[in-house]
Amino acid sequence: MAFYSALAESIDAYTGLSPVAFFTIVALMVGVYFLVSGFFVYPEDEAASKSSPPPPQQQAPPPEPFVPPEPVQVGDITLEELQAYNGSDPKKPLLMAIKGQVYDVSIGRLFYGPGGAYSFFAGRETSRALALMSFDPRDLNSDLEDLNEAELEVLHDWEEKFKEKYVKVGQIVSEKSKDGNEDENSKQIKENLE
Repeated sequence: MAFYSALAESIDAYTGLSPVAFFTIVALMVGVYFLVSGFFVYPEDEAASKSSPPPPQQQAPPPEPFVPPEPVQVGDITLEELQAYNGSDPKKPLLMAIKGQVYDVSIGRLFYGPGGAYSFFAGRETSRALALMSFDPRDLNSDLEDLNEAELEVLHDWEEKFKEKYVKVGQIVSEKSKDGNEDENSKQIKENLE
């Protein structure tokens, strides 16, 4: 009985409640805890998870990475024919030209394909635009006549990057030079190559 009276005095001293009121409140708190925790976890689920391993989850296989087709040599190609390789047809490679040389940039589809940061250049002769670092449609040509040394050096750097990274698959020719007659555009492209 000495223990009960010491406990009753301690409860009264710390809480200001009678021992009956204190134990009633503690019992209610334990009951509320089990009631609320029952809302979140069913006892059957808890017992099942402890006794058996979780069922294996069915995961979809990861998507296959994009693998561009092997570069196909196009040989002599006109500017008009080059435009068909701008990425609008996913079955065709992505091509672009620098200084009359055509490169397959299909491995850079994220950059040069539709919606890419450089999609503007796909299917085009880009020498002047790259030299000027321009996205102006008027600069999508091979005219290098009025470029200064610094701009020509920028173009040379781009050309070297393309030679290292992409496969050369052809060269730009004019419609007439395909027939055997050389015109002014073909002469200009040849001069730019030298």
